[in-house]
Amino acid sequence: MKICTQCILPETFPGAGFDEQGVCALCRKKRGKRQKETNEKKSYQQRFIDLLNQLAKTRDERPYDILMAYSGGKDSTYTMGLLKQKYGLRILALSLDNGFVSERARENIRLVTDALDIDHTFFKPRWKLLKKIFTTSVEKELYSKKSLERASTICTSCIGLVKSMCLKTAWELKIPMIGFGWSPGQAPLQSALMKNNPSFVRMNQQSILGPLREVVGIEIDPYFLREEHYADAGRFPYNVHPMAWEFYNEVMILDSIRNYGWRAPEDTDSNSSNCLLNAFANAVHIEKYGFHPYVWEIANMVRDEVMAREDGYEKIYGAQDMNLIAAAKKKLEA
Repeated sequence: MKICTQCILPETFPGAGFDEQGVCALCRKKRGKRQKETNEKKSYQQRFIDLLNQLAKTRDERPYDILMAYSGGKDSTYTMGLLKQKYGLRILALSLDNGFVSERARENIRLVTDALDIDHTFFKPRWKLLKKIFTTSVEKELYSKKSLERASTICTSCIGLVKSMCLKTAWELKIPMIGFGWSPGQAPLQSALMKNNPSFVRMNQQSILGPLREVVGIEIDPYFLREEHYADAGRFPYNVHPMAWEFYNEVMILDSIRNYGWRAPEDTDSNSSNCLLNAFANAVHIEKYGFHPYVWEIANMVRDEVMAREDGYEKIYGAQDMNLIAAAKKKLEA
């Protein structure tokens, strides 16, 4: 299998389009854009500071400044630390328990929220409902083909639930922002600071809610927004992912979050620091589609020079622990 000589994108990735030098279409498109993106990053950081100054005028009217979608992984941990310590925000952290949270990740969540003095809540959907969603995600395609370029079907289901529950919680508690710990490769800079629009949210929610209704029926509805939420557009929060403009270096991040007591789990795969299902989800995706579901993200990070190509290559093409895959499969089949 051919792999881009500059990033790590494989020829099996949709639209890879290698040239005679073995360089993919995305790397060719990237050329000459780095200085422009550096200037744009400064602009987005200033827009965030301006938003904080604007929200400070009504700060006494609410208990929290931002709701953090907190997985307990390294990136969301580092992001939450920045929001608390660099920007001085009052945070409510929300974590999804999908039935596959590493025990080390649970301990990390406890230690980090205590170290940062942050309120935290776990949200745990019913296991039978989650199991049905996950097993069906293995058997059939639930979402658009475009979504498969960025995440496995299993991950898209989890992320959809996380986003929806965060949005509902922020709306109901009148929290004006939701924080996400996306890496620089996961989401474009243009989405680093974005006000949620009810029409756009409705469209995105339906793209997840519709397929999940076909799997578990209306039992899934309580996890998604209702008409009363859409009726009050003023309460829709901003989405914020600071790692789009902040300096990113994985070694630096790991060194920093150790100060909170965070330690890397030893029972997760090379692309997750919290989820025991991820290795299985990746394996299913690779078998079905011929490329790793994290390759788009990691290739972006290599292309943006925030990750060395050899490190990215190891994350995607390095040997994985087959015991992790077998354990997750066994739990789903039980």
